[in-house]
Amino acid sequence: MMHLFDSSAPWFAAKRYGYGAGLPIAWQGWALLIAHMALLIGLAWLFEGQVLLMLGLVAVAALVPMPIYRAKTDGGWRWRR
Repeated sequence: MMHLFDSSAPWFAAKRYGYGAGLPIAWQGWALLIAHMALLIGLAWLFEGQVLLMLGLVAVAALVPMPIYRAKTDGGWRWRR
């Protein structure tokens, strides 16, 4: 039986083509993806009138969790054709 927070289990499938992570394959991946999307949408909505600030915050928030996505992708990130 897999432990609820098994640190070795992947959260995302590898992309079939291209580079990066595919869709989540574990609830932790779905939770991370939904929280990440909610954060990006929330920042865009909160700072709608301040375009430069909003773009900066959204860019940083978009990049910060990338190491988690990469570490938790089955097979890691590499170019697939």
